[in-house]
Amino acid sequence: MFNILVIEDNKNMRKLICATLKQHGYSTFEASDGEVGLDVLDTTHIDLIICDIMMPNMDGYEFTETLREGHCEIPIIMVTAKEQLEDKKKGFSMGADDYMVKPIDFEELILRIGAILRRSKIVNDHKITIGNTVLDYNSLSVTVDGECNTLPKKEFYLLFKLVSSPDTIFTRRQLLDEIWGMESLADERTVDVHIKRIRERYRDSKDFEIVTVRGLGYKAVVNS
Repeated sequence: MFNILVIEDNKNMRKLICATLKQHGYSTFEASDGEVGLDVLDTTHIDLIICDIMMPNMDGYEFTETLREGHCEIPIIMVTAKEQLEDKKKGFSMGADDYMVKPIDFEELILRIGAILRRSKIVNDHKITIGNTVLDYNSLSVTVDGECNTLPKKEFYLLFKLVSSPDTIFTRRQLLDEIWGMESLADERTVDVHIKRIRERYRDSKDFEIVTVRGLGYKAVVNS
């Protein structure tokens, strides 16, 4: 079960967010401001943080900046009434992973949480070895029979995602939302273009194959 920390000074909103998360199988922890949030992090493993911006004592910007300066990479979704572009730019520059404007669409919040947690899992896995092929997330590199090549970022993320869950079918929309982000203006054809490039690079691979599942999307077939 994933642990989610909700930092929100409005008690009713905080309780409502936590109740919604619990309905979807998440374990929740509460904090009324950034300082209390830091105290929770000192004693509890947290997988994702939902954080308001305008709070007493320590606001969301300062909280996020404090975590990132301390090299804490827990994903953070900022939730706030501040909707100007400059506010969003400041949030992302501080290290937020996503940004939602109140009033919250809870269905959308759940979708965003799921996408971020899946991305976080990919990051934490670091390396995948399939036969004579090694994918290294930290260097965005693929080594085949000792020959190492660095891939463009999106191509690598896409390949890593597929081979990390062999035989799992991912729709174009799932891949687009997870790798390009739900705010991206790219369309689903972008996924097709990147899949084509990956296939061209590894058309002779004996370790894996990217397969099109007609009407659904793509999956990786791994040769064990």
